[in-house]
Amino acid sequence: MPEEKNVRSIDSASQQMIEHCAACGFELAWDRYEAVSPQCDFGVLGLCCKNCVLGPCRIDPFEEGAQRGVCGATAGTIAARNLARHMAAGAAAHSDHGRDITHALLLTALGKTEGYGIKNETKLRAIAEEFGVDQADKDLNRIAAEVAEVALADFGRQEGILRTVARAPEPLRKKWEKLGVTPTGIDADIVRVMHATHIGVDNEPLHILRTGIRTALSDGWGGSMYATDFSDVLFGGPEPIRSVANLGVLRLEAVNVVVHGHEPTLSEMIVAAAQMPDVIKKAEDAGADGIQLSGMCCTATEILMRHGIPVAGNFLQQELALATGAVDAMIVDVQCIMPAIADYAGRFPTRLISTSKKAAFEGIKHIQFEEEHALSCSKGILQEGLEAF
Repeated sequence: MPEEKNVRSIDSASQQMIEHCAACGFELAWDRYEAVSPQCDFGVLGLCCKNCVLGPCRIDPFEEGAQRGVCGATAGTIAARNLARHMAAGAAAHSDHGRDITHALLLTALGKTEGYGIKNETKLRAIAEEFGVDQADKDLNRIAAEVAEVALADFGRQEGILRTVARAPEPLRKKWEKLGVTPTGIDADIVRVMHATHIGVDNEPLHILRTGIRTALSDGWGGSMYATDFSDVLFGGPEPIRSVANLGVLRLEAVNVVVHGHEPTLSEMIVAAAQMPDVIKKAEDAGADGIQLSGMCCTATEILMRHGIPVAGNFLQQELALATGAVDAMIVDVQCIMPAIADYAGRFPTRLISTSKKAAFEGIKHIQFEEEHALSCSKGILQEGLEAF
């Protein structure tokens, strides 16, 4: 049998920190996983329904117990409903992120933001042509505003199909049409899943799954695609770039700031603020040799591919980074952030800072990030790390 540390992670840096946490009595995700194991077999198989107050209802996979829920839903119906709801939740998260990026583009075009600008004119003009936006005698901001408005309309679209479906190869579009899964409106498709999977609505498993697939496509070919396109427009297209990664990027001599979450509107401004001479001077005045900015999880890829900012770790390493005691500030927004990070707030001088109005965490200081004051807000957030150092 391999040692437990190797079962938990194949990464040597993570192994060292897992051992350190065990010695310190710090609880980690692996410990919580073992605490809830064995996991509910009904839940693992998708055979537990909690979609209405008549339940929870559980279907016996061995056909020795209940084979239908209170409403009469079969195992296939319940499993399909549960899977479709997972699809809707994932699509909502990704697409809402795309909506925020699109809205940031609109605000920037209208001159209502601080620190942002159009960095990829070529891509913006290509999208404008694709969307049928007339570019004659218009400045770049006017074009960007009209493009953003066209994209935002796809979120609330009630009829027809998503504009970006046209990007898909024709054989694929024909297959979608044949199966009835062509994405329509981003928000509408999510709502339809939640409606269809409630008690007494859709009961045929394959039909439920088609509704879920349509929602997944609305995200992939809608919300997530807009997020990618407009991130490139605002922040520049990514290029091959060399950097370093893993927990060893944290340095004792520097103010270590970790950006963790999903929104490049935040992380891009943190990068910009961390490079400003007055902020660097404050770090040096505090006794540091500079600011060591690094990324965690999804945000890490955003600032890595555009700026070469080091990656401190992945989803399962967020607690390990904090357990080093070297992180002066961890800045979070939405998605992928474990509530358990709040447990580290009182153990070290580390400042944990939430920034999104969509996500609150017990025991974590909140500094509201607003695109209208993005750069000033980012400098204020970095000040927390300087004080912690």
